[in-house]
Amino acid sequence: MAKQYWLMKSEPDVYSIADLERDGSTSWEGVRNYQARNNMQAMKVGDEVLYYHSNAKPPGVVGIARVRREAYPDHHAFDRKHKYFDAKSDPTNPTWFMVDIEFVSKVDDVDVPLSLPDIRDDPALADMELIRYGRLSVQSVKKTEFARVKKLAGL
Repeated sequence: MAKQYWLMKSEPDVYSIADLERDGSTSWEGVRNYQARNNMQAMKVGDEVLYYHSNAKPPGVVGIARVRREAYPDHHAFDRKHKYFDAKSDPTNPTWFMVDIEFVSKVDDVDVPLSLPDIRDDPALADMELIRYGRLSVQSVKKTEFARVKKLAGL
């Protein structure tokens, strides 16, 4: 199967690109949107990810990650004490999944990402899911869009 490309959003005060660089890799848990979950279930080891800081000023692409482990049940959904607990999720037939990603690179200055306005202003990126479905936390990205974003961000 051909490599796929994705965009994953994280708020920088929750888990930033600097956190991912420091840790090397992390699990991407807590997704509670069915389309985002389905996207994660489609991810394969080696797929590349645009790392996007949401709820930032400005929001934008701050780095690149890579899928390290394919989707597996999000065990936090079964932990009553965890903030991602879901009483309706069944360990024998899980509803929610997570993937592991690893750090690849980051923009030179994360305070100056490739911003959402920069992406919106580029005609080559007009059809990106980020523009059309902005709120989705895990999105697919076309290979050409991924390459264009990498170039614009200097990655």
